Amino acid sequence: MGGGEAMIVAGLGFRRSAAAEEIVTLVELALNRAELARGALAKLGTIEALADLPAFTEAARRLAVPTMAVGEQDLSAAGPRVRTQSARSLAARGVGSVAEAAALAAAGPGATLVLERIASTSVTCALARPETEP
Repeated sequence: MGGGEAMIVAGLGFRRSAAAEEIVTLVELALNRAELARGALAKLGTIEALADLPAFTEAARRLAVPTMAVGEQDLSAAGPRVRTQSARSLAARGVGSVAEAAALAAAGPGATLVLERIASTSVTCALARPETEP
């Protein structure tokens, strides 16, 4: 294994009614669209309000990655770097896309979006990669 393997963070936004199955399916679809192997996925991130929900923790267990809760401050800090601007998300959370902001925040400072938000019925998912060492 070379040093070039990206460790990708999936940022998620979802309704409280979302099932783990839908989260897993959308994360896999996102990786597919970005032409990334499932092994590239390093963690799942979402906002603190959703991070303890069983569907999220179960999805992470099925994908065999840790979860990360993103605090309001980190979410807001990532806000200017999101590419999708959803009026509903702006009104509810102050960021254009919870999934994109969560992905960027969870991947750390200097992270870049690999895949803009994609959506299913109850879930949104975006992918970010941490800043790579020069």
